[in-house]
Amino acid sequence: MSAFEKAVMFIKEIGIPVQFRSFGEESFLPGTLIEQGELIVDLDKLKYPGDILHEAAHIAVVPAAERAMLSGTAIAERPNREAEEMMAIAWSYAACIHLSIDPAFVFHEHGYQAGGGSILENFKQGRFFGVPMLQWIGLTREKAKAPGDIIYPAMIGWMRE
Repeated sequence: MSAFEKAVMFIKEIGIPVQFRSFGEESFLPGTLIEQGELIVDLDKLKYPGDILHEAAHIAVVPAAERAMLSGTAIAERPNREAEEMMAIAWSYAACIHLSIDPAFVFHEHGYQAGGGSILENFKQGRFFGVPMLQWIGLTREKAKAPGDIIYPAMIGWMRE
């Protein structure tokens, strides 16, 4: 199974709807679009398949009550957009580890304003960001508080309540 197929199956399994269809409008990440809390993928326009995990992460870290309103450029207009972006990056890395996918699938040289490689190198060295916010929303723990605790990059859950 390809990394793309694993990612799509995972995204669906955690409860994020995925539709494959063409869309005419431009999107922030070519070939991906969020529409009413669903991930839309235009395979003809998709440049970097790993981008679907990052976009799914944006849906996952938004409060459940707000997901259905999440569309298009609404992510950039959200009041906590910077925190949600950092959470989406950390969530994407954790998803790659969980799926046994090379994180370069998401953190490629053209992603994150050409900083994908730098982010990946930092995460591989254990220099994470966004994790305290994932902890704050209950999806992981930054440090073990008791023996056997799940700590990042392992996740307690994948979707914010």
